[in-house]
Amino acid sequence: MTSYTVLHQTPSVETYLDLRLRSGMDPKSHSAAVIGLPNSLFSVQILYHPQATEATAETTLEPPTTVGIGRIIGDGALFFQVVDIAVLPEHQGKGLGKRIMKDIESWIVENAPPTAEITLSADGRAKDLYAQYGFIETSTYDNVGMTRPYIPEI
Repeated sequence: MTSYTVLHQTPSVETYLDLRLRSGMDPKSHSAAVIGLPNSLFSVQILYHPQATEATAETTLEPPTTVGIGRIIGDGALFFQVVDIAVLPEHQGKGLGKRIMKDIESWIVENAPPTAEITLSADGRAKDLYAQYGFIETSTYDNVGMTRPYIPEI
């Protein structure tokens, strides 16, 4: 039997980097995470608590581990961006992504002004999850999302 709890706290740099990597997201640098994570407006972590069984009752249980995360970044009034929604593959399909989004949505409703713009980027089928929380596709023939990748100086 497994048990999960929700923690509204920014993950440690090590937890964040490890979870991104293990869940298939692009890696981020340690130095960038050290600067960026404390600037989160809101963070959610899903902790997994292994449960003792007869076979493991005499062994020491491992401490809880973070198996899912989500964050909100932005300026706190005009623009908010939902980022880093990730659940480890072995814990997917258990409603953890929905729980992360539920808590993010609650925070947005309580804290974002009515005129705020709330955005996110969805890949693959993740857009189906985000649609359940009111997010709609916005790309049209004359309006597309764009990104500028980091280009190191030569």
